[in-house]
Amino acid sequence: MKKIFLTALFLSLFLLTGCGKYNEKTIVKDLNKKINATTGYHIEGTMEIYNGEDVYTYDVESSYENDNYRVSLTNQLNNHEQIILRNADGVYVLTPSLNKSFKFQSNWPENNSQVYILQSLLTDINKDENIKLEEKNNKYVLNVKISYSNNKNLVNQKIYMDKKLNFEKIEVFDDSGNKQIKMIFDSIDMNATFNNKYFSTSENMKTVDIDDNDKTDNKTNTDKTDDKTSTDKNSSSNNTDKNSSSNNTDNSLNKNTDNIDEETSILEDTVYPMYLPSGTYLSTEETVSKEEGERIILTFDGESPFILVEETVSKADEFEIIPVYGEPTILMDTVGALSETSVNFISNGIEYYIASENLTMQEMIEVAQSISSIPVMK
Repeated sequence: MKKIFLTALFLSLFLLTGCGKYNEKTIVKDLNKKINATTGYHIEGTMEIYNGEDVYTYDVESSYENDNYRVSLTNQLNNHEQIILRNADGVYVLTPSLNKSFKFQSNWPENNSQVYILQSLLTDINKDENIKLEEKNNKYVLNVKISYSNNKNLVNQKIYMDKKLNFEKIEVFDDSGNKQIKMIFDSIDMNATFNNKYFSTSENMKTVDIDDNDKTDNKTNTDKTDDKTSTDKNSSSNNTDKNSSSNNTDNSLNKNTDNIDEETSILEDTVYPMYLPSGTYLSTEETVSKEEGERIILTFDGESPFILVEETVSKADEFEIIPVYGEPTILMDTVGALSETSVNFISNGIEYYIASENLTMQEMIEVAQSISSIPVMK
């Protein structure tokens, strides 16, 4: 009888002290098991990027299958969509509104932290040997170091999960503790499957409905979907779809994001950066005509010299693939190409190119992010 009593007491104490409760080691182990087990997933959510008092909000759809990635970023302010795509042919940033695709020599998304890529989050978690776990409001919160090679100011992130280890929210902070990025997960389908055209570069540039012959059956429903098939029962239990997962995914391929005029011929105003490195000043400004529109060349001299080129862009009559050098990088309201000596991006119908042998990558980002469509005084 005494032995039975002691056994019962031991079990009671074990339960009271947290049977099944995660610690840093076990939560990392189970996250690895969960994410590595999936062969395809589809995420829908909202991402906010902070720049002082300004907030840029994106609708985000992130998909993965068999080493293919597709991330759709739609700016809520102007409904401008860009798609970061990785398939067997390479890495692309697609801009359907311009009928242009920019091809990168890159191993994205493996070379940088990404709040909307599960494998990237897992890499950050595995790299941090001093990961911290806390339980807050019936949620798990992981404090994890991050590695943004193109923005050294970003140093750590908080990953919020429910008790089933479903991601709910991620907050990214700079070295001063200021929140710079917030990603909210509305739905996560860890058992998504896709039609082979879903990750096609040309198909993602189309703004017309995909032909019925290209549709596939949902694994558990008789309804047709355009490219993605999935089961909702495995989605995060605390996340709710805004519509159906399949419909939202298909609409992203057919969304009309043509908010830029097909042809912009004149730059009405020169756009000046609101941030300049110390000891740097505008020395010359030149406007030249090109076959379609204008080009403005701004030369900055001083301690950190650089060149800023602005020119009009127009929608291509035929689909164009343009090789670019650098890595895909989000610059507040757009996705650009960032290298060690240059940054190139399109915002509000204007293409910007910053080049310098003297600026650091962080300084180029700050100059680019300070550029406003509202002209400021020189």
